[in-house]
Amino acid sequence: MGFFSKLFNKETKENLDNGLAKTKESFFSKLAKAIVGKTTVDADVLDNLEEVLITGDVGVNTTLKIIKRIEARVAANKYVNTSELNNVLKEEVAALLIENNSPDSIDFEIPKDKRPYVIMVVGVNGVGKTTTIGKLSHQLKKAGYNVILGAADTFRAAAVEQLTIWSQRVGVDIVSQGMGADPASVAFDTLSSAKAKNADVVIIDTAGRLHNKVNLMNELTKIKNVMKKVIPDAPHEVLLVLDASTGQNAIEQCRQFTAATDVTALALTKLDGTAKGGVVIGISDEFKIPVKYIGVGEKMDDLQVFNRTEFVDSLFSNN
Repeated sequence: MGFFSKLFNKETKENLDNGLAKTKESFFSKLAKAIVGKTTVDADVLDNLEEVLITGDVGVNTTLKIIKRIEARVAANKYVNTSELNNVLKEEVAALLIENNSPDSIDFEIPKDKRPYVIMVVGVNGVGKTTTIGKLSHQLKKAGYNVILGAADTFRAAAVEQLTIWSQRVGVDIVSQGMGADPASVAFDTLSSAKAKNADVVIIDTAGRLHNKVNLMNELTKIKNVMKKVIPDAPHEVLLVLDASTGQNAIEQCRQFTAATDVTALALTKLDGTAKGGVVIGISDEFKIPVKYIGVGEKMDDLQVFNRTEFVDSLFSNN
């Protein structure tokens, strides 16, 4: 863990700590109540801890898994002091994230053998999808990549306009046909342009409506099939953007989108505005899809690669 801690930028670490401040404040105040008057971890403490985790939006199934692990440790050690509970919990959550293939990334990087690397971004309206695309393109450009955006969310005029504003703000190219255009046609043109310009990364925005899962599935499938005509193995990544502040609703959105398309990575936004940061743990555990990015603030640099070591260290440090 120390190796990654050294590499993780100090400012990035501070932003992560600040972004998780509300979650940590809520968690530690509840944890203190859970162990009040207790010196050892017993059945009552574990029942209280279960409530703390569930109300922290870790999710019922994941919470029960964590409690079972701690019960096993208590049984093996015969005695666990309540003062040790935070560290025990920290270790078990870290182990869970490792099992769920959550990466320990420190940089914004893409595979060297994929050019252009195509990211298709999905998610309902209002979760911060367009903002995430803008911030991701900023971070990738800062890392030295040539990025092109595709405005394939043509269902809303605002989506095209917002993405255009972000492209200008970041200083990256965008391919757009305006509102009402065929999303697959936009994706085709974007990939064709990216190939012609030898771009490193293509980020395709898609419509965020969920009123009909069949229509959503058909549209996303059509976009993917058209992209394969230009780049046979595209998209290389399907990134689902979720709003962490919605807690269990984010888990339900993840369930619906994973049923509609092959989601390969997750981005969780708005962690700074909520006490529901525990949802990161629950989603990672329930869906076994890597959490790749987290949003911890409004600034351009406040989209971070998800580093499980730093996330757990920050979440369980009672500053």
